[in-house]
Amino acid sequence: MRSIRGTRRTRARAGLSIAATLPLLAGALALATPAAQADTGARDTLSGTKPLWATGSADRGATPDGNTVHTRVYLAGRDAKGLAAYARAVSDPKSRQYGKYLTAKQARDRFGATKQQVAEVTAWLKAAGLTVTGTTEHYISVSGDVAATEKAFGTQLHDFAKSGHTYRAPSRAASVPASLDGAVLTVTGLDSAPHKATKKDQLPPPDAVFRNSGPFSSYYGSKIATTLPDAYGGKVPYAIKGYTGKQLRAAYGAGKATGKGVRVAITDAYASPTIAKDAAEYASKHGDAPYAKGQFNQVLPKNYTKTEECGAAGWYGEETLDVEAVHAVAPQAGITYVGASSCYDDDLLDSLHKIVDKHLADIVSNSWGDIEANQTPELATAYDQVFQLGAVEGIGFYFSSGDNGDNVASTGTKQVDTPANSAWVTAVGGTSLAVGKGDAYQWETGWGTLKANLSADGKSWTDFPGAYTSGAGGGTSKTVPQPFYQKGVVPGELARANGGLNRVVPDIAAVADPNTGFLVGQTQTLPDGSLGYDEYRIGGTSLAAPVIAGVQALAQQVRGGHAIGFANPVIYGHYGSRVYHDVTDQPVKGGLAVARVDFANGADAADGLLTSVRSLGKDASLKAVRGYDDVTGVGSPASGYVSSYGRRG
Repeated sequence: MRSIRGTRRTRARAGLSIAATLPLLAGALALATPAAQADTGARDTLSGTKPLWATGSADRGATPDGNTVHTRVYLAGRDAKGLAAYARAVSDPKSRQYGKYLTAKQARDRFGATKQQVAEVTAWLKAAGLTVTGTTEHYISVSGDVAATEKAFGTQLHDFAKSGHTYRAPSRAASVPASLDGAVLTVTGLDSAPHKATKKDQLPPPDAVFRNSGPFSSYYGSKIATTLPDAYGGKVPYAIKGYTGKQLRAAYGAGKATGKGVRVAITDAYASPTIAKDAAEYASKHGDAPYAKGQFNQVLPKNYTKTEECGAAGWYGEETLDVEAVHAVAPQAGITYVGASSCYDDDLLDSLHKIVDKHLADIVSNSWGDIEANQTPELATAYDQVFQLGAVEGIGFYFSSGDNGDNVASTGTKQVDTPANSAWVTAVGGTSLAVGKGDAYQWETGWGTLKANLSADGKSWTDFPGAYTSGAGGGTSKTVPQPFYQKGVVPGELARANGGLNRVVPDIAAVADPNTGFLVGQTQTLPDGSLGYDEYRIGGTSLAAPVIAGVQALAQQVRGGHAIGFANPVIYGHYGSRVYHDVTDQPVKGGLAVARVDFANGADAADGLLTSVRSLGKDASLKAVRGYDDVTGVGSPASGYVSSYGRRG
C-alpha cells in the first residue's frame, strides 16, 4: 500500500511488483460579522496539537517572527459527542437505530457547523491578525506570521530538531477562546514536518514499464519448478502469472452476485490519464463485464501539487489496481474515483469529505497510509470526524493495513499503520492465496515473504531461507483505545500488547501477496519511450482493500441494496462462523513457497534473469493462527459471507 510520511501520504506500494475545493458555506460569511471574541484568559486546550517529538532537549529556540504559517482550523460542528454516539448506534446490529442512516443533508443539518459558528470562528481568527484563505463546511484555512499565529492559538512556535532536520512546532498544546463554546475541533499546520513549498504542476507521464518474467503457473501449483533446488522440504511451484476476477470471485464466494446497484468510491492521490481506456481493455481481455455508460466516473481536483515529491506517476498503478480489482470482483458495481491533489493529509481529507458531503458511494476503498508514529493526534481527530460522518450516512471506509508487517524492518519500531488504526474504519489485512484447478479455493496463509536467491551454479539457494521483504501490516495500536466491537473477540494478549487495552489491526483480510497476486493492465512507458498497454502481476494490501470493497458491494446487492455502512460490528458479530476462512500460516503439511523468475531490469531479458524462492506465511513477528490474529483479523470471506448480509447483521 502507499504510505504517508508525516503529513504526506504515500501510496501502498503499487503492487510491490514493485479536490476541487469544497464549496463555500452558502451565506456563511454574508452574515453580519460578530464582534471579535474577547480573550478573557479562559481558553480551551486542543489536545494533541503539540507533537511528541517537540521535546525540551530538541528545542532550538523561537521560530523567527517573519515566517509565514498556513493552518487549517477544523470545525467541531453542533454535536461532536452526539455524532460519535449516532455513528455507533446506526452501525451496531444490537441497537434500535441500526441501519437508520441519515442523508448527507440531514447529517449536515444535525451535526455540521452552524453559520453562526463559522462566522464567530472567522471573526476570532481575523481579530488575531490572520488572513482567511478558504472556508468549507469542515474547516477554515488561514495564514499569517508567527506572532499572529501564536496570538490566535495561545502558544509559542519553536524550532525543534527531528531526524537530522529542524521543524517548527508549538512549544505547548494550542488552545482557543472558551467563548467559542467548543466550535473548534482541532488545528493542523502548526507542526511543519515535513511540509515543503508547493507549486501547481501538471501530471507526469506513466512510469517505465514493469513486467514479470516466466515461467508461470496458471493456477496455484500448476507448474512445478522441477529444475530448481528443493526448498522447504521439496520442489515448489512457480508463481502464478496473476489471478483474474473469475478466480477471485470463486475464492471469496461471489456466487451470482455482481454488485449491481451499488457504488464503490476509490481514493488515491492524482489520477492516471489512461485509466478509463486501460480498465476497459483489461475487462475485455479477461472476461470481465464491459463497463456500462456511467458505471465508471472520476471526481478530480482542478490542480495538482507536489507531483515530484509525491511521485505522482507511481500513483497511476495504484488507481489502476484499485479500479480493475473492484470491477473484477463486482463487475456491475458503479465505481467513482476521487483523486486528491497531492499525497498530503489535507488533500486526502478533502477527497474523503467530497465523498461524504455528496454521498458519492456507500463503500470507499483506500490503499494508502503511513506508520502510526507519523500520525499526529490532531490529524487523527480530523480523520475520525469524516469517518463518523460517513457512518451516520451508511458509508463504510476500508483501508489497507500496510505492507511491512510489524514495521520493525522498515522503521526499527513495532507499530501499526494509519488511518487503518482508526476505530471507525475497516482495516484490511493480507493473505497468500492458493486457487487451484477449476478455480477451486484451496487455502490461504498470512502474507509474509522471505526471499532466498539462486546460486550462480543453480544448485542451491545462497542465503536460504533469506531476508524478510514484505508482509501484511498488523499489530496493536499505541494510541487508539479498544473499540466496542473487538471486545470478547480479540485475544487479551494482543489488545494489551502496549499496555492498556487498545485497538488491534486488521479486521478482515484478502489476497495481498504479490507472489499470489492479481494481474493488472496499465499504459506504461515502454523501453523505446513510447506509451503502450501492458500487464503485470501486483499485490500488497493495496490489492486486499479493493477486493474486500468489491465483496462488500456483492453483499450489499444481496441485501437488497440497503447500505452496509460501517461494517465492523457486523464483521465481528459473525466471528467464528463459517462465513470466514480461518486463515493460518500452516494450512497444509509441509513448507509453502513459490519460485519466481524476474527480469533484472524489470522489462526484458537483456540484462539477465533473477531467480528466487519466496516463502508464504512468514510475516515478521506477526502470526496467522486459529481464531482472530493480527495478520488476517477474523479471516477472509468464505462462500457464506456475501449471503450473510441478507440477514442485516
